[in-house]
Amino acid sequence: MRDQPAPIDASGLRIGLVVSRYHAAITGGLEQGARDAFVRAGGAAADLIAVDAPGTFELPVIAQALARREDVDGVVALGCVITGETRHDRYISSAVAQALQRLALDSRKPCAFGVLTCSNLDQARSRSGGEKGNKGAESMTATVAAVRAIGQVAPGGKRA
Repeated sequence: MRDQPAPIDASGLRIGLVVSRYHAAITGGLEQGARDAFVRAGGAAADLIAVDAPGTFELPVIAQALARREDVDGVVALGCVITGETRHDRYISSAVAQALQRLALDSRKPCAFGVLTCSNLDQARSRSGGEKGNKGAESMTATVAAVRAIGQVAPGGKRA
């Protein structure tokens, strides 16, 4: 049984949303899930700053540009990496995860790793709005919750 997350409040927050266009049918579902989760949590659709990335490997540098903006409270990076015949997927996924974590620590802003790392397209579909839920929505929810948690402990942070 999964834990039920506490209600979150996205009102007054500005979130950067960077979405890989590689595997666009999958990442489009992740993006819609993230947008819907933000609005359901009380955020204004106009307070999402969305930017396309050509692929998953480019997510961190674009996320960094968003995180450097003073008007951005957190960043959600969405992508999809499918295992192929080589180990390329592992290098991409690991590099992106580490870069986003480093960005979050350096910027002191949450930077969600909303990148599916699946063995095949069926697994990706089921996690981008299918029977396994929507990892884009989960990434947005985690980012908003982290912004609020930081606001409770950091001077000048955004409290709920």
